Amino acid sequence: MEKFSTVKGVAAPLDRPNVDTDAIIPKQFLKSIGRSGFGVNLFDEWRYLDHGEPGMDNTGRPLNPDFVLNTPRYRGARILLARENFGCGSSREHAVWALLDYGFRVVIAPGFADIFFSNCLKNGVLPIVLDAGTVDRLFRATAEKPGYELEVDLPAQVIRAPELGDFPFDVDAFRKDCLMRGLDDIGQTLRQADAIRAFEAKWRGQAPWLFNEDP
Repeated sequence: MEKFSTVKGVAAPLDRPNVDTDAIIPKQFLKSIGRSGFGVNLFDEWRYLDHGEPGMDNTGRPLNPDFVLNTPRYRGARILLARENFGCGSSREHAVWALLDYGFRVVIAPGFADIFFSNCLKNGVLPIVLDAGTVDRLFRATAEKPGYELEVDLPAQVIRAPELGDFPFDVDAFRKDCLMRGLDDIGQTLRQADAIRAFEAKWRGQAPWLFNEDP
């Protein structure tokens, strides 16, 4: 997992409440368990005018000109502004993989579905909860100023918004440490590899039958 410190970039506004995980990455793309390659199908049914299927050549597909991520001013955005209850629906981790593969490292919203929120933190995407009024101000700023950028400083736990000021945010201390170190759950476990090996060696001596070995 890529380390997270400070992210500065264009903020793209997705002005829809209750965006579910099937909208983020439709079910037909869940056949792969690899974490890469999903970015081209992020918001597939909103982003394209045709129906997408795995293995399609996306370069020639007709784009929906009214969808925010197809607008030139928001291409290359690294921060997604969203509305209440973002990531509701199924628990598919692919939704976070698609956001990350597209290039998003931060999602800001008034609220998230619990499992999606947890999946973000485990995969290197920082979900930030701000009050609805503050999120409204950020939406207006992105609409009024093309190329509007935010700076998200994880060590300081603050969003720096030009002309609006700084907005502090909360993040779980353990998950903050994991993000800054670039450690997912497997990476955290491997930090204890020596202790795990020592434990296994101890049990191998005390209970060899568990390892199909003669006492």
